[in-house]
Amino acid sequence: MSQASHSRLTTTIDPTHKNSLRRIRDMLREPVAEFLGVAILVIFGAGVNCSILLSTVPGVSSSPKGDYLAGSFGWAVGLCLGVWVASGISPAHINPAVTLAMATWRGFPWRKVPGFIFAQTLGGFVGAALVYATYFHAIDIFEGGAGIRTMKTAGIFGAFSIDYLTNVSAFFAELLATAMLVLIIVALTDKKSTAPPPALFPLAIFIVMLGISSSLGMQTGFAMNPARDFGPRLLSAAVGYPGTVFSFRHQYWLWTGILAPIIGAQLAVALYDIFLYQEDDSIVSKL
Repeated sequence: MSQASHSRLTTTIDPTHKNSLRRIRDMLREPVAEFLGVAILVIFGAGVNCSILLSTVPGVSSSPKGDYLAGSFGWAVGLCLGVWVASGISPAHINPAVTLAMATWRGFPWRKVPGFIFAQTLGGFVGAALVYATYFHAIDIFEGGAGIRTMKTAGIFGAFSIDYLTNVSAFFAELLATAMLVLIIVALTDKKSTAPPPALFPLAIFIVMLGISSSLGMQTGFAMNPARDFGPRLLSAAVGYPGTVFSFRHQYWLWTGILAPIIGAQLAVALYDIFLYQEDDSIVSKL
C-alpha cells in the first residue's frame, strides 16, 4: 500500500473537535452524576414499594415479601448507593432541596442550579419508568386487569399522606423529616466537626435515612426530596394513573412534596451555619 493510500485510510481527529467533545463531557459530568444518583435512589425505593405492596395479592406472590421496615431499608440503600455513585463527580446532592440550600447558604453556583434540578427530576422519572417496566404485569394483576391504574398503586411512585393526617400536619412532617436529614448531612460534611472519611459518607447517609424513614416517615411516605416525588409522580400520570395523583388534597404534591422539603432544607442549613459552622464558604461568615 502506498503512503498516499495509507494516509487516506488513516483517521485523523481534529484537536478542536476533540476539545469540544471534552468540554461537553466535562459540562455534563455533574448533572449526569446527579441524574444517576436519583435514578438509583428511585429504582431501589420504588422497587421495594412494589415488592411490599404487590406481593400482598396471591396472583402476584404466594406470600407477602416485606413490611414497613423493608421499605425503609430499600430507600436507605437506594440513597446510600446513589450518593456513592455521584460523589466524587458531583456534590452528590441528588435532591433539589439540598441543591437550593447549598446555593443559598454555601456558595454553590446559582448558574448550575437549573441543570442540577432538571437532571435530578429526570433521574426520578427515569428510575420510576424502569421500575414500572419491571413490575407493570404485577400491577395489572393487583389492579384487576391490564391497563387499570388507580390510587391503590399510585403510592408506589409518589408519596401520599395517610387518611387521618391533615395537610398542615403532613406539611410539617415532611418539613421536619427533611430538616433532620439536611442538618445531619451538613454536620457530616463539616470538616471541623467529626466528619467521617469521604468513602464512609454514603454509609453514614444510609444510617440517617434508615433512622428518619423508620421514625418520621410512616404518615407521609417520607418524600423529603422533590425529585424523588415529582419525577415518579409525573411518570405515574404519563402511564395512565388518574389525575388524582396531582389533584390529591388540593395539590398535596406541591405543598408537601416540593415546598416542605425545600423550606426544611433551608431552615436546617441556616440553623447550622448561624450557630455551628466555622468555614468561610457560608454566607453567614461574610456578614
